Amino acid sequence: MRSKTSLTQKILIGLVLGVFFGIILSKLPSGFIKDTIIINGILRLVGGIFINSIKMLVVPLVFISLVVGASSIGDINKLGRVGVKTIAFYLITTCIAITLALIVANIIDPGIGLDLSNVIKKEPTIGTAKSFVDVVIDMVPINPIASLANGTMLQIIVFALLTGVTMALIREKAQPVIDIFNSLNEIMMKMVMIIMLIAPYGVFALITNTFATVGFKAMGPLLKYMAAVIITLIIHAGLTYMGILAGLGKLNPIQFLKNFAPAMSVAFSTASSNGTLPVTIETMEQRCGVSKNIASFTLPLGATINMDGTAIMQGIAVVFISQVYGIDLSLQAFLTVILTATLASVGTAGVPGVGLITLSMVLQSVGLPVEGIALIMGIDRLLDMCRTVVNITGDAVCTIVVSKTEGEFDKEVYYAKNE
Repeated sequence: MRSKTSLTQKILIGLVLGVFFGIILSKLPSGFIKDTIIINGILRLVGGIFINSIKMLVVPLVFISLVVGASSIGDINKLGRVGVKTIAFYLITTCIAITLALIVANIIDPGIGLDLSNVIKKEPTIGTAKSFVDVVIDMVPINPIASLANGTMLQIIVFALLTGVTMALIREKAQPVIDIFNSLNEIMMKMVMIIMLIAPYGVFALITNTFATVGFKAMGPLLKYMAAVIITLIIHAGLTYMGILAGLGKLNPIQFLKNFAPAMSVAFSTASSNGTLPVTIETMEQRCGVSKNIASFTLPLGATINMDGTAIMQGIAVVFISQVYGIDLSLQAFLTVILTATLASVGTAGVPGVGLITLSMVLQSVGLPVEGIALIMGIDRLLDMCRTVVNITGDAVCTIVVSKTEGEFDKEVYYAKNE
């Protein structure tokens, strides 16, 4: 069985080889072999198949994942205020994360310096002619089947959330359908893993094509993109999370970082919120003083619906790709990105690679070319490791704050000298 590490290495190798091969191609004179056989033949074939594979998964993955995610929070009726506090915390912090991402990205301008506007001619679908009120009204689908067929993402999200919540409310009667969707979700996750196996070849073909067109100058924007993501992750974790912990929780953030370090290290190495979940729960109970009753609800729910790190990546990627392709986004388009990414976080599975699939959904919501994903895919696994740490940190801070408000927090355990 191929390990996740070996796949990461293959993607990085594909990226590096694509850069070098693309630069070499850019120096060669135009001709039949270069233009027809290599660029418009082999590279276009491999890259096109890979991009279409990603597009193929978007609608079924988003719909099924959101239904499963929404149906899994049915216990909110039993847990009452705990469920409301937890879900409100996750959605609000995700909204803050994506907003921070858009602000930082527009300051750094990661896509400036790389011009691919001649490659794809496309206009954003959310323009100034349509008010945000109309955008919100249009979120409610008149014909859900047509929305699924046409890939109208906001309408798909709303219909999926409504379906999942309704299934949760009538859980016993809907259990057979819930089981079917859980099985379908497993199938989609496996399908994502299969598509990711061809990622190294797709990344090689698409990156080679990019560098063959623009040359070495593409490296600068990629480095700025990485810097923008990491800076925003640090700001969100340091200011938003630690600020909430100190302000609402009245606790020392430094002590939290010491206590939570074991879970962070596992999250960084696995790049999986779900894979880290057992360690996260144990760490919160044994080292942070959170009760089992609270942790057993908020942490699994967070691994399902709280993906602030992924939202940050998506926000910066939207700005990066729009700048690279020379597409101006309006304020309404940015609001649509915030809304789409926040709602989509409910169904973003905590496994490596899925964030890029849901990114394609966010891109489609404002009419940006999905092909732009190829530019960032080679370096995404490194960023995925960083944003997974932020994801589980948000889960942990929420758990502590909720636990304190419910009087189920042991302060002595939190400040104990953990080895």
